[in-house]
Amino acid sequence: MRRITGVVLAGGLGRRMGGVEKGLIELCGRPLLAHVIERLRPQVDELLLNANREIQRYAAFGVPVVGDVIEGCVGPLAGLHAGLVRATHDLVLSVPCDAPSLPGDLASRLLARMETEDAELAIARSRGRMHPVFCLCRRALVEDLAGYLDAGGRAVRTWVESRRLAIEDFDDEPAAFENINTIEDVRRLEAPGGLSGAA
Repeated sequence: MRRITGVVLAGGLGRRMGGVEKGLIELCGRPLLAHVIERLRPQVDELLLNANREIQRYAAFGVPVVGDVIEGCVGPLAGLHAGLVRATHDLVLSVPCDAPSLPGDLASRLLARMETEDAELAIARSRGRMHPVFCLCRRALVEDLAGYLDAGGRAVRTWVESRRLAIEDFDDEPAAFENINTIEDVRRLEAPGGLSGAA
């Protein structure tokens, strides 16, 4: 069985939430990050958390916190890069901190698709929509990603599509990729039946 390092991306600035730390926002009485960790931990052999602010509060979740190596808060790819630098396994699975219902079989399905297609990366897609931040990546790509970021690249989809990419369809679990960008999203997911599949 291939060993995987998981990295939860919580290093953003939360602009659409008024600058608050998304991972610490409460959903159904628990921080968003707690939901994500609970879903991801059983799927990986090592778990890391990418964060650049509120380090002590994030450290309280009992997961090693790694900050961006690339300076300037340049987005989720900087978080993936930080995970690739710190990971002890050859495969790294990134997920955002604001997807509390992420698939319970995300790692296994992306890995199977990656191996079937002999790809360098595998990402999720549901109902025709790409979810490139849900990305299983070979650690060997760390230097390539660093070069892309150093050259001013920021778009996740542009970078993943520049490599040998495999795409796994999750049409059977489209609600698993629901993410939270506003307080209204929190209220919607807290409504009866709103938090699809989250523990």
